Amino acid sequence: MVPHPCGVAAQALERSGHTFTVKTVGGFKNIPLSRRGKRDEIIALTGQQDVPVLVLDDDTTVQGTSAIVEWAAGHSAAQH
Repeated sequence: MVPHPCGVAAQALERSGHTFTVKTVGGFKNIPLSRRGKRDEIIALTGQQDVPVLVLDDDTTVQGTSAIVEWAAGHSAAQH
């Protein structure tokens, strides 16, 4: 089974000791029109529809699983 990208990002944040809130958005990448109207907040934050997106305390974003995993590895909660 292929791990879900959002779960991979969440696990990386947990390993780094971060607490976070998960917001679920509707729609699926491979089903045409299933995202319509369901990802407006993501679009407003990032200009695109894909998740995961990590919103930092300063309202900047880290987009995509790999970028979130990399960010978490370099930003342990113990450092802050």
